[in-house]
Amino acid sequence: MSSPVVTPRRRRSMAGPVVLIILGIVFLLETMGVLHWHGLGYLFARFWPLLLIIWGVIKLLEYQQAQREGTRAPGIGAGGVFLLVVLIVAGLIATQATRVNWEAIRDEINIDDGDFTLFGNTYNYNDELTQTFPTGGSLRVVNDHGAVNVNISDDNQIKVVVRKRIGADRQEDADKYNASTKPQITVSDRNVTLNANTEGASGHKVITDMDVFIPRKAALVISSRRGDVNVTGRDGDVEISNQHGDVTIEDINGNSALNLEHSSVKLSHVSGDVSIEGRANDVTLSDVKGAVRLSGEFMESVKLSKVAKTVSFKSARTDMEFAKLDGDLDLDSGDLRASSLAGPLRLTTRAKDIRLDGVSGDVRLEDENGAVEVRLNSPGNVQIKNRKGDIEVTLPVKAGFQADARARNGEIHSDFSELKIDNAHDQATATGTVGNGGAHLQITNEHGTIDIRKGSAVIAAPPPPSPASPKAPKGSPSRESKAVEPTEN
Repeated sequence: MSSPVVTPRRRRSMAGPVVLIILGIVFLLETMGVLHWHGLGYLFARFWPLLLIIWGVIKLLEYQQAQREGTRAPGIGAGGVFLLVVLIVAGLIATQATRVNWEAIRDEINIDDGDFTLFGNTYNYNDELTQTFPTGGSLRVVNDHGAVNVNISDDNQIKVVVRKRIGADRQEDADKYNASTKPQITVSDRNVTLNANTEGASGHKVITDMDVFIPRKAALVISSRRGDVNVTGRDGDVEISNQHGDVTIEDINGNSALNLEHSSVKLSHVSGDVSIEGRANDVTLSDVKGAVRLSGEFMESVKLSKVAKTVSFKSARTDMEFAKLDGDLDLDSGDLRASSLAGPLRLTTRAKDIRLDGVSGDVRLEDENGAVEVRLNSPGNVQIKNRKGDIEVTLPVKAGFQADARARNGEIHSDFSELKIDNAHDQATATGTVGNGGAHLQITNEHGTIDIRKGSAVIAAPPPPSPASPKAPKGSPSRESKAVEPTEN
């Protein structure tokens, strides 16, 4: 009786262990400081297919050896399949990640520089530049990444104090990037250009903060993609383009023009006109002797105080213009509050509660969804329209005007006995002449009440809420019932 044939035992493949050994060596080099995470990730994203090639070559050699020995070639077990899948998926993700513009994404979500140190180290460098500034010259500052502070110099020199932060794996690399990103001053006739030169590090992060000192009378243009800008004390025009930063301007004897993208601005004591356009966050302006023009999208609050000439504001939701602001104006996504402003006033908006105190001159106001309260000091012709929400207009006791008020789905109340009021079921009306007539008061409300009140010409603070006897609710919707709106003003 013949003995049974013993099938040769299949050898285990060496492909998986070899790949694991290679990965282990790479990670060991990282822990020893020879490689760094940034470089390691880049190498894997670029060369991970080599691991598949090594795996395939090993399997091919094992197959040829098995053929020579007449044995079965080792296959790929469940563990090997799992390792291959993980390797391929991780490699594809890493490759696609290297093709993404992470700097643009970082700018869009506005990650703080101090929090973005996931890879490598940060090295600090200081420098200083000094050069003669031409008489009657102007300065243009270009800084892709970093703060710019402009102050007054004591002589006819331009002085630049540089503080630089560089992200790198090693000190040697940082020294090389520092040498290739030296700020540069160039002069052409009377035009001086200061370039922070942050783009010279082959894509590595370089942040250059600059304190710039120039003569007070020099005109100034600043282009800053990411970083704060501070300008103090100028006897000339200032023009600033800024993305992702806070802009502060103070004591300017000239015009100021700003183009912003995801930036905030605080501006005060400007003798000329102010123009702001783009997409801004917080905007605060005070003590402006010229006109103010705001155009674009304003994501948070807009605060104005004491503007001597015309104020114009235009966004996707609000279009406003008036002649002068002696008091304050506070505008956000749901409210508009202003005091001591002079007309002619033109205001068109939607989904805002409006309170205007101490308005003089002509008024043309239109709102779509919100309460409207207007206190007139010396009224001109007044036209107010609201689609949904209560309207309250307060006029001086001795004011003379001709009234024509109409409210649907609401009532009309008046402190002026001269007006004839008819609160019919479907539409309420109030008409008549008060005093010597003169100005025209036209109020239209599609859904809500109209109150025409007597008051003094002195601006009164809003009265504190007092407990009132229960009454039927007015026709205006509550704040919670407003339609959902975007956050822009």
